[in-house]
Amino acid sequence: MKKLLVFFVLTLASLGAWAQAEVGIGLKVGANLSKLDGYDNADNFTSFHAGAFALVKLSKIGIQPEILFSQQGVKSDGGDFKLTYVNIPVMLKFYLAAGVNLQVGPQFGFLTNAKHDGDDVKDFLKGSDVSASFGLGWDAPFGLMIDGRYNLGLSDISDSDDFESLKNQVIQISIGYKLFKLGN
Repeated sequence: MKKLLVFFVLTLASLGAWAQAEVGIGLKVGANLSKLDGYDNADNFTSFHAGAFALVKLSKIGIQPEILFSQQGVKSDGGDFKLTYVNIPVMLKFYLAAGVNLQVGPQFGFLTNAKHDGDDVKDFLKGSDVSASFGLGWDAPFGLMIDGRYNLGLSDISDSDDFESLKNQVIQISIGYKLFKLGN
């Protein structure tokens, strides 16, 4: 009976906490500045990312899963190496003051397209990527969100003997807007 009472009290307490939660759904778009660690004699590649996010915020902590279409790669004299991913970052946001937040979390990427100087090279790359993401953001009270992130590739994406190791490294600057907001 005591266990049932404890379970009931904890359930009510958690419902009270979720009642204080803010839930938002929105869209975001931004610029990518990317490179591939292990791809020598190459310059950063400038492209974009776009997608949707959901935010569940409890007081000073939030969790923000996203789904993003992202173009990444490098520029080189031998031709541009363009990679297209569907990335799923899951960011833990720590709110400081006035909507300013620190972000950290994993990102899971799924390769959808890969071209080198116009030629399809998807068969020479692994189909998935795992990154660690770190960032700083600002959530304005009227739904606007601005953030900057660094995505550090943790997994080797090369599936070829031509490269010992290739890892994505991407700097992202984003602007987003909460289309729907429920709760606080």
